[in-house]
Amino acid sequence: MVESRASNHIGKKMTLIEKKQNLLATLSQIKDAQERFAYVVERGRRQPLLDASLKTDEFRVEGCLAKLWIVPEFKGGKCYFRTDSDSAIMKGVSSVLCEFYSGQKPEEIVSIDPSFLGQVGITQHLTQNRRNGLARVWEKIRGFAQSHQKAEPPPSSSTPTYL
Repeated sequence: MVESRASNHIGKKMTLIEKKQNLLATLSQIKDAQERFAYVVERGRRQPLLDASLKTDEFRVEGCLAKLWIVPEFKGGKCYFRTDSDSAIMKGVSSVLCEFYSGQKPEEIVSIDPSFLGQVGITQHLTQNRRNGLARVWEKIRGFAQSHQKAEPPPSSSTPTYL
């Protein structure tokens, strides 16, 4: 199994651009599409289960036949995401997104969508329903990040306004 190149960045918090390059490099090393997909599923299996108290409608991702939950958290100015699902495939794919976006500032999260996963064949191997579920995961992550973005400061009152 291919190991993530994150060890090259020990002690350093990666930006989303760096995380994206790292993830693409890791997945690109796996030449066989089925093995690459198995790698994603295995990443999901390694994630801890969500506590039953978090598997509520509040955190449920609608629009997916599988039961899928995303639990967001905002601390220290950054967003963190945990996921669980009764589907190994959806847990794997949603885990990739949650790991990717966790620990990042809201402004950075909303600036990079997960469409790059198509470059390494991840989305092409999903059924339409699972692609819809993946889109809903991104909507939840993006929506949470948007709700925690810093508001633009109001214009200075000393600036003249011309009508």
